[in-house]
Amino acid sequence: MLTLRPGPVSAGGVTLKNHLVLAAGILGTTGASLSRILGSGAGGVVTKSIGPVPLEGHPGPCLVSLDCGLLNAMGLPNPSMEFLDELAPLAGRPVIASIFGGSPEECATVSRWFRGKVAGVELNLSCPHARGYGAALGTDPVLVEECTRAVASAGLPTWVKLTPNVTDIREIGMAAERGGASAIVAINTLKAMRISVGLRRPVLGNRYGGLSGKAIFPVAVRCVYELYEACSLPIIGCGGVSSAADVLEMMMAGAVAVEMGSAVMEDISIFSRIGSELYAPDGIPPEEIVGCAHE
Repeated sequence: MLTLRPGPVSAGGVTLKNHLVLAAGILGTTGASLSRILGSGAGGVVTKSIGPVPLEGHPGPCLVSLDCGLLNAMGLPNPSMEFLDELAPLAGRPVIASIFGGSPEECATVSRWFRGKVAGVELNLSCPHARGYGAALGTDPVLVEECTRAVASAGLPTWVKLTPNVTDIREIGMAAERGGASAIVAINTLKAMRISVGLRRPVLGNRYGGLSGKAIFPVAVRCVYELYEACSLPIIGCGGVSSAADVLEMMMAGAVAVEMGSAVMEDISIFSRIGSELYAPDGIPPEEIVGCAHE
């Protein structure tokens, strides 16, 4: 299999140790868990999404394992500003804070909390199951541009995480670019649900949720491919990545790095495992394959 030359990776104003990043929402709630993932081979980590006020999230069940992946409706539970205390031991390391808000002003306020504490922020405009947040804003190009501009004005590298639950993701990506985004993250989960035949009711407490895991990988690749042709921003691919071959495929579609979430639930050592297959001293320069499938 094709291998890459190891070394630091520049992704939207953030220097990563390698191409493999922990996605938001998985083991990102404490400084200890983030440090553990960095120590296990991740090139960077994204925190749990933090918002302007503490939220308890949706009633359970909140997470259901399926044959094809995971279905979740967490509802963005978070301690808000209290989370900042978790970041002190991680100073100077490639940590990206996932943030959200219900308006451009709220997004900007939360972003400013993290100045001097993280390498960058990831603006969550894509959660499909939190009323008033996430995709409630991220499906409107005007709001995407306004929220991105507000967060970027805080001075931190600004990654914008997009929802696939739109008619044309390119339009949303271009709005983020106009707003001053440093990079695009594609994609968050697909809106989905399952119903328990035995109980005759939805399996999730919130009824609807977001589907992640291997089932959505082809959708994520398509979104990265389309965004690469429509935007000039770096793209971080996310959605169903679980092997070194998946990483290469995402990069060939146009991604400069990838995020992994659901795969970590199955294998906590996945970053080191993929890294051992992906990198070799005699590997090719990574930039040679980024977007090569468009040639």
